[in-house]
Amino acid sequence: QVQLVESGGGSVQAGGSLRLSCAASAATWRLNYMAWFRQAPGEEREGIATFIRDGITAYAESVKGRFTISKDDLKNSLYLQMNDLKPEDTAVYYCAADFRRIEGLNAGAQFWGRGTQVTVSS
Repeated sequence: QVQLVESGGGSVQAGGSLRLSCAASAATWRLNYMAWFRQAPGEEREGIATFIRDGITAYAESVKGRFTISKDDLKNSLYLQMNDLKPEDTAVYYCAADFRRIEGLNAGAQFWGRGTQVTVSS
């Protein structure tokens, strides 16, 4: 079992930035899949950023060029740098992980955090 704890959410005005963190209870170098998802009220959970392989990243079109996913294996943490935030980015953001290799922004990961709220006002 792997515990994931997100932090860094909050309220920000449009155009602002936030950095989300996800602390894992397992060594992140052992987790072959780590990704960020988000879910807005009344919407389905959306995959927004992950690593494809060898550090290569993939992003949803809605965040490409504004969000950056990164990982620090020494701190067993995953990060999401969010710049130029828009009101439509308002959602609960979740960290997901798995020991298995999972393709792309697939919501089939075994381990999930409880989420952190991001609210962007216009």
